[in-house]
Amino acid sequence: MNYCKIVYKYNVKSLFNNVRTFSIASHSTTDMRTQNPVQYNKNILRKTILPLPEFKSSRRNFSIDGVVKWQEQTYQSISSSSLVSYLQDGLLHFHEATGFTWSATIITTTIVIRALMTLPLSVYQNYILAKVENISLELKELVNELRKETSIAKKMYNLSDKQAALLYRRSMKKQWRLLIERDNCHPLKATMLIWFQIPIWVCMSFAIRNLVNMYPPDPSAVITLMELQTGGFGWIPNLTVPDQSLILPITFGLVNLTIIEIQRMSKLREPSRLHNIFTNVFRGFSVLMVPVAAAVPSCLCLYWTTSSLFGLAQNLCLLSPSLRRKLKIPEAPSELEDPYRHMKEEISLRIKKVLPKGSS
Repeated sequence: MNYCKIVYKYNVKSLFNNVRTFSIASHSTTDMRTQNPVQYNKNILRKTILPLPEFKSSRRNFSIDGVVKWQEQTYQSISSSSLVSYLQDGLLHFHEATGFTWSATIITTTIVIRALMTLPLSVYQNYILAKVENISLELKELVNELRKETSIAKKMYNLSDKQAALLYRRSMKKQWRLLIERDNCHPLKATMLIWFQIPIWVCMSFAIRNLVNMYPPDPSAVITLMELQTGGFGWIPNLTVPDQSLILPITFGLVNLTIIEIQRMSKLREPSRLHNIFTNVFRGFSVLMVPVAAAVPSCLCLYWTTSSLFGLAQNLCLLSPSLRRKLKIPEAPSELEDPYRHMKEEISLRIKKVLPKGSS
């Protein structure tokens, strides 16, 4: 049988579109050439049946369209989520019930939400952290006793150094677990504030943004937008545009930096290297948020600034030893007797380091 007919019958031309099939077909033609060289006609195959295959790269090119589409879908899903809808409806009902301007509505609702939700969680966080600090000191007192028990067990059971170290670590973990169960103060409970505060902050931001974007679109959304355009205050009469004076964005950044420095100065002990790394990361994030706050509508920046100011006042109040005792927060070794005077001295020392020597 003529080889050209065989090629036509099995449609080798279509198989050459695949790279792997092409390699197999090339081997088959070589075998056919050696078995029946007379019937093999290279010119016919080259001109009529065997065009050169076109190789296509299988590497996928990165497309920015996919990223943009994913961002739009994520934004849309959060904007239409149940929690965002509840907060948005709450803002509208509070505005209608009180008759406040939209600037006063945003400030008041921010204070109410933080006072009812994040403030109790912050008190609970301080309560847990104080207990954890106390049981850490109690565990240190048990270290010598555990070491003695480990050395006795090592001699009695002829343990190696590695086995003795493993026994010591297990004993430490067991004692730590017993102390935590006794005082019911697992350190993970101190993270509850973060898991509540961040979602509320994000969803509230989306709720305010929906008001500006008239989402969901209906006649009442147009009225709300018009009220936002005239419900500002002072230098910001229109809440739907960014703050051109940059007063709110800069205030927002400075307040966040102040909170970070207060938390750092309120500790007597020297911060660890990891603590310093996180502090610098939060400082950088606070600075980076300033241009973001300058680009968003001023009603959103007003919410962020009000929330940060509440957080600043909350941190200052929870430093007071007398208030901590009233809130049933146990006394801890790191607690300052006069935290406000201590911070004043720390600020004075920092100012002296920054200013030239002859200027003070």
